[in-house]
Amino acid sequence: MAIILTLACLCFAAAKRYPVTGVILKIDRAHLTFVASCAAIPGYMEAMAMPFTVREEKALDGLEPSMPVEFTLVVDGDHSYAEGIRIHRYESMEQEPLRARRLQLLADPAAADPGAGKLTLGQPVADFALIDQTGQRVALSQFAGKVVALTFIYTSCPLPDYCFRLSNNFGRLSKRFADRMGRDLVLLSISFDPVHDQPKVLAKYGATWKADPKSWHFLTGSLPDVKAVCRQFGLNFWQEEGSLTHTLHTVVIGRQGKLAANFEGNEFTAEQLGDFVEVEMGRR
Repeated sequence: MAIILTLACLCFAAAKRYPVTGVILKIDRAHLTFVASCAAIPGYMEAMAMPFTVREEKALDGLEPSMPVEFTLVVDGDHSYAEGIRIHRYESMEQEPLRARRLQLLADPAAADPGAGKLTLGQPVADFALIDQTGQRVALSQFAGKVVALTFIYTSCPLPDYCFRLSNNFGRLSKRFADRMGRDLVLLSISFDPVHDQPKVLAKYGATWKADPKSWHFLTGSLPDVKAVCRQFGLNFWQEEGSLTHTLHTVVIGRQGKLAANFEGNEFTAEQLGDFVEVEMGRR
C-alpha cells in the first residue's frame, strides 16, 4: 500500500501547468476538443495552432471561433488537457479607443451595450459597394465563394499600434497566402476618412504594403455608405479636434458570405489572424 501511495504521489507531482493565451479556431464538442492559435509557452512550445482536449463538454460553453481566450494547459504524463478557460475581453486602456467609447455613449446612451446592433457570428453580411484605389466600384457580392478579410483604417492615422498595425497584419496575410490571394482570399481595407482618403491617396498608401489591387482593395465612398458598413461590425468613429477617434475591428467573412470572425482591438497577432483565415479557407 505504501508503494502504491508513493507512486500516486509521484504521478501527481509530475503534472505541469502552463498559462496559455490564444485565439479559438475551431470547436468540436463531440470530441471534447478545440483548436487554438496560441502564443509561445516559454520553455514548452513555440507559437502554433494546435488542438486541446477538455475533460467536460461544459468547459466549451460560450466559446466561439475567433474568441481570444486564456486557459491553463495541464500536462500529466502521456496526456494533457485545458482547464480554466476564460474569454479574454478586449478593453483598451489607450486614450483613443477610450475617447471613442465615451463619445459613443454621449451620442447614444443605448450604446452602453457594445454588442448592440452589430452582426453576430454566422449571420449573413449585407452587400455593399465602395470605390477602390484604382477608382473602380467594388462590391462585397463579387467575392462570393471566397474568404474576405476586412479591416478599417485611415491613411493619416499617426499611431503605430492602430491603423498601421492592422494594415501590417494584412500585409503579412498577403505574403503568407501569396499563392491563394484573389483565388481564395481577398483583403478589403475600408477608410473611414473618405473626405481625405480618395483613390489616389489610397493607391499611394497601398503601395507602402506592395498591395496588389486585384486582391487587396483599399476602399472609400460617401460618408453614409462607409458608416453603413461600419455599423454592421460595431465600429465607431468621430471627428474630434482635427483628428479621428475610432474603435478597432478586423473581420473575416466566410465563403458563404456569413460573418466568421470579428476581432476587436489590436491584441491578436498576424499569425493568429492568418491561422484563422487558413481554417476558414479550408471550409467549403
